[in-house]
Amino acid sequence: MRVENLLSAACERLTTIDEDAPLINAARLLQSGTDILVVCDPEGKLRGVITKTDIVAQISQCQGSGCLALASSTMIQDVMVCGSDDILEDLWIGMRERGLKNIPVVDLNAHPIGVLNARDMLQALLKESHSEEAMMRDYVMGVGYR
Repeated sequence: MRVENLLSAACERLTTIDEDAPLINAARLLQSGTDILVVCDPEGKLRGVITKTDIVAQISQCQGSGCLALASSTMIQDVMVCGSDDILEDLWIGMRERGLKNIPVVDLNAHPIGVLNARDMLQALLKESHSEEAMMRDYVMGVGYR
């Protein structure tokens, strides 16, 4: 199964922020229930991601009444991404190895088009596995054959 099968859900999950946006804006977006923000440059290309953990780490270093850091100063730049043609099984292995819950989906020009969630991937892979198991069982039992 490929990422394109989960693209509609991934598109709904995408939330972006400009790299020069104040970190407080990122915190507000994450507070609204988003797990991950995709940070983009002025051309709309992916530059990094920000999670709630990143915000907490940055804010814990702030002094005074406010933190004036920009999103670009807090974002993770070494980002695992995928494209719509990528195979879910391969991505699942990479996400599991890196301990990721979400990865951005990008087009050929590195523009974000969605955020793929591990839960959605696992459900799709399990559904596909059950379907293959049922087909194999039918084949062995001769169901549908004369």
